[in-house]
Amino acid sequence: MHFGEPLDDERFLTLIAPDENIRTVITADVYGAGEADRMLGRAIAGHPRERLCVVGAVGHDFYAGERDGARGFPRFTDSRLRAPAQYADYLRMATERSLERCGVDRFDLLLLHNPDRTGYTSEAVWSGMAAVREAGLTRLIGVAPGPANGFTLDLIDCLERFGAVIDWAMIIFNPLEPWPGELCLGAAAAAKVKVITRVVDYGGLFFDDLLPGQELLPRDHRSFRPAGWIEAGRERLDGMRPIARRAGLTMIQLACQWNLAHDPVACVVPTLIQEAGAAARPVEDKRAEVAALPAEIRLGPDDVEAIRLLGDNTGTMALKGASPEHTGEERPDRWSLDERLALVARRWRIEPERDLAQAVAPL
Repeated sequence: MHFGEPLDDERFLTLIAPDENIRTVITADVYGAGEADRMLGRAIAGHPRERLCVVGAVGHDFYAGERDGARGFPRFTDSRLRAPAQYADYLRMATERSLERCGVDRFDLLLLHNPDRTGYTSEAVWSGMAAVREAGLTRLIGVAPGPANGFTLDLIDCLERFGAVIDWAMIIFNPLEPWPGELCLGAAAAAKVKVITRVVDYGGLFFDDLLPGQELLPRDHRSFRPAGWIEAGRERLDGMRPIARRAGLTMIQLACQWNLAHDPVACVVPTLIQEAGAAARPVEDKRAEVAALPAEIRLGPDDVEAIRLLGDNTGTMALKGASPEHTGEERPDRWSLDERLALVARRWRIEPERDLAQAVAPL
């Protein structure tokens, strides 16, 4: 994924192997065109299956689709690849292949990975996902919008339409990026859908070893962030440090607990990154720090609100998915608002031109 320094196989496998403190592992079939699945399979081999929670994700077709440079592989719902009547067959095939690479016979949770507009709205997609669950290939199903921030109204609409069959949703959410993920939480709670929050570390910043002036390695995935994001982020982190000290939490633990203090967030997924340079913390120490997260929430409502105000990022980026700023031809990750989504926005008291538009310079 090109975050920080690469790890050799032995070190990487040790890092992702489950233990008594961290028993949930997550993979996506498209990462490395199946190689992430295979690595996970090696890491969990020999571990009792009943003591693991294995999460998979399917949705990008690297079997029949052709990679489009940095845009990656197309979604399986691309009309050039198949018709809606073939969605269920694809989802079952992709799930079975991913399970085979992971060396397990079922997932605990299977996510629809980075859906396009069709993925959010198609009965055929969600009946296909439900069929995979009914076949015993997964215990639960869910949706994972992405890869970038946004898809707010699309996710809410998806939860309203298909919440009866969806168990989990994954969003980007952390104390330095409360927006726009927070806008989806009410809809998830109403649909009784639990939420996984990823990028809780804000590109590694909450691990506290990404320092001002630090140069990222060539091709580091975080280089897409605007200049000065490390310095601006650390300045806001400094305002949160007294709360962390008072609660007896490290900064990454503060970020995790802040996320978990929100209903219906039930899982946090930091990105473990070995930063470059001799002074960087070993990534194994970061894993141990996450594993030591106190189970009880130590942040009160006033702490949660104070942190949210310090990290407020409203309007700082152009969002993906349905957007009031998009006109013209629909793209795989961005499209214009339609009347249905306008009604969704009104139901949830979201004003797209105010709440979903880039209004200020990026942080």
